[in-house]
Amino acid sequence: MLGLVAIVLVSQQSAPESDAPVPASSGRLPAGVGIALVSGLAIGLFLLSLAQTRPEAGMWPILASRSTSVALFGLAALVTRRSVRLPGVLPLTLVCGVIDMTANALYLVAARVGPLRVVVTLASLYPASTVLLARVVLGERLNLRQVAGVACALAAIALIVGGGR
Repeated sequence: MLGLVAIVLVSQQSAPESDAPVPASSGRLPAGVGIALVSGLAIGLFLLSLAQTRPEAGMWPILASRSTSVALFGLAALVTRRSVRLPGVLPLTLVCGVIDMTANALYLVAARVGPLRVVVTLASLYPASTVLLARVVLGERLNLRQVAGVACALAAIALIVGGGR
């Protein structure tokens, strides 16, 4: 439960002063909520799929998923006729790709050797690391709710690793 509270708190952003809130009676979701829900569902299905692979598969599921995503990205670029060039950010993009692949490989190993409920719960706390990286790398300021969320995430991790619920 503490982990869920952490995710909700750490995901809270301070609204820019120039943004007018969407009235609740409009029937529309705030901007970005739809894509966030679809992304969350896709990530959850991806992690669940990885957890269901057999140990004999080795790291092939990671290679297959990355190959598929690169092919789909390339196909989308061809269909929309957009360039996939990354001038000025290619080194950073490559480093991020390596880190992402490493994280997926470590999740796969953890899901195979550890209790899945613990692995999934810890993996679900990744928004806290994203917020901390934004603070450290980009110098973004955390609001009070985000600080509380990070504290809850750290407490949840300590409880999970220590065997608490």
